[in-house]
Amino acid sequence: MSMRHLAWSLFLSFTLLLAGCGGRDDPQAALEAAVQKLQDNIEAKGTGAVMDQLHAEFLARQELDRNWAQRTMALLFLRHKNIKVIALGKNSWIDPAISSKGYTEAQVGLTGAEGLIPDSARHYSVKLEWWLDGDDWKLARLDWE
Repeated sequence: MSMRHLAWSLFLSFTLLLAGCGGRDDPQAALEAAVQKLQDNIEAKGTGAVMDQLHAEFLARQELDRNWAQRTMALLFLRHKNIKVIALGKNSWIDPAISSKGYTEAQVGLTGAEGLIPDSARHYSVKLEWWLDGDDWKLARLDWE
């Protein structure tokens, strides 16, 4: 291998390493990853994983707490063998005044099925407020229409 080829390979490896590290330090990318992880955890019917993503002070509709979230998921997951969350459009951003707060607005289709064909489907307009807790974005507030 020529010196030039070796130098080029090292440069590419170093660039890829830096690009991989940059994603972890990017709060916007971390927020978007948390949103995707929440969707994946719901579809996987992972109650514990979803609960891990909820902030200790989680509230839905300004009154429903973590216990409500856990009971609602249990009912939903028991009622439907298959659950699909379809994000028809979503937008996430970091609060420019408070960098430890992030927001997501999305149009979401939620379907449930006993088999391959959904037997229930609903459309929601959701607003999520995320709080940075250490290195993790935790869902603190949830509202929907």
